[in-house]
Amino acid sequence: MESMLELITEKLLEWAEQFILLLPNLIASILVLIVGYWLSRWIRRTSGKFLDQISERRLLNNLFSTIIYVASLALVTFTALTILNLDRAVTSILAGIGILSLALAFAFQDIAANFISGILISVRRPVRVNDLIEVNGIKGRVEEVNLRDTVMRTLQGKKVIMPNKDIFQSALTNHTRAEKQRLDLECGVSYGEDLDFVKRIAIEALDPLENRTADPIELYYTEFDNSSINFMLFVWLNDPHWPVFLKARSDAIIRLKKAFDANDISIPFPIRTLDFGIKGGEKLDEMKFNLQGQES
Repeated sequence: MESMLELITEKLLEWAEQFILLLPNLIASILVLIVGYWLSRWIRRTSGKFLDQISERRLLNNLFSTIIYVASLALVTFTALTILNLDRAVTSILAGIGILSLALAFAFQDIAANFISGILISVRRPVRVNDLIEVNGIKGRVEEVNLRDTVMRTLQGKKVIMPNKDIFQSALTNHTRAEKQRLDLECGVSYGEDLDFVKRIAIEALDPLENRTADPIELYYTEFDNSSINFMLFVWLNDPHWPVFLKARSDAIIRLKKAFDANDISIPFPIRTLDFGIKGGEKLDEMKFNLQGQES
């Protein structure tokens, strides 16, 4: 019993001695952690303000300042561990972080892909807030661009959260970035109309259209349809915004209809013509019906 007490006492004295020897390093490491934590926060604020002054990419600025902050904290932590003579612990921690990073990369491939796509979108900036874009058949205005996803508001008012990977890898149409847009209007006229006259009237009708550029209005006849000869009208607008396009298309239809009505130009309804005069038949007005013979 006495030998056991002596062994415990000896062990406690040995630990106390080691603690006293380690006490200066422990105090120094604690001071390094406190000062390093304060310096890391100061570096984060300073770097964020500096990046905001030289770059308008707020998303990337926050990312880089956060990376700097985490790197400085890691440096402070490893320095404190080194002061405590825990070099092997530092090596083990670095090795563990590397293995954990690989495991997380395989486990969260989609998240990593969206994150990297978000960084590339922030660098290349194919879309910005308030841009009207169309991706995968979804058209809407951009409300927010994050590192993982992009928030859109459709023209019907629905909120859509689009993964950045889909935006970066899919065909993207940005309707806002264009300096102008083309209005394509399809119509048709009767087979009995003078096509040169129709072309002149149509172009004159759309000439005073609001927001039209100085580019000439183009009209091309496209096909012989069942009951009409169809054509396409191309009008360039100097404003790429969607409401301007909708208003211009509506005004163009009204102007074209009024011009055709004023000049007796017919826009035919879909019709079917029964022709009994083809080979092997006879005309309807020459057909003789023998109702009595049919009744008998």
